[in-house]
Amino acid sequence: MFFDGAANFKGVGIREVLISESGQHYPASTKIIFPCTNNMAEYRACILGMRMAVGMNIKELLVIRDFELLIHQALGEWSTKNVKILPYLRCLKELCKKFTKIKFKHVPSIQNEFADSLATLSSLIQHPDKNYIDPIEVEIRDQHAYCFHIEEEPDGKLWYHDIKKFLATKVYLENATNGQKQALKRLANHFFLNREVLYRRIPDFCLLRCVDAAEATRLLEEIHAGTCGP
Repeated sequence: MFFDGAANFKGVGIREVLISESGQHYPASTKIIFPCTNNMAEYRACILGMRMAVGMNIKELLVIRDFELLIHQALGEWSTKNVKILPYLRCLKELCKKFTKIKFKHVPSIQNEFADSLATLSSLIQHPDKNYIDPIEVEIRDQHAYCFHIEEEPDGKLWYHDIKKFLATKVYLENATNGQKQALKRLANHFFLNREVLYRRIPDFCLLRCVDAAEATRLLEEIHAGTCGP
């Protein structure tokens, strides 16, 4: 079980994910509507996840989190006198009795990023005041999300080929209709051609260099890998 609690200016969200030995994910998310500290949110997330496990008749559970305080307190290695945390700690220990085997493990934050992200999302969502809330669907892909936003050029031409050609020659495409000509002309007004380099104008008078799909992929991979720094 992975879990997380997130508190920000819009509220508090808690999230937990149960993962079976076969790799099946069972996520759950809750938005807390009363004042809650980060520590309280962490405990509530852990307790909710454990209750989910009990409801699914799970007998052996490995609880994983990057939050040292809760893990060490659950293991009995650290104590607390915080009156707001003590009831949660007692509840957690009572839930532990419902499992034949339960372990708590501290891991680096990177291994808990899925639960972290969903907890932040649930804290930001402004839930309507009704009992039913549409579920959030999560799709797991084999590539980073940004890779799917890069459109390849199926005809072998750059995505901005027509714009660049029009700016250079002022000649419309062969067999272009009047509507297509007007659309291309309006679109070209937002671009600037400097020799062979095409730029897009933006409202703050800056110019954005246009790149093809291959270069876009390379740049995004370098940026997301931290090659260029933060």
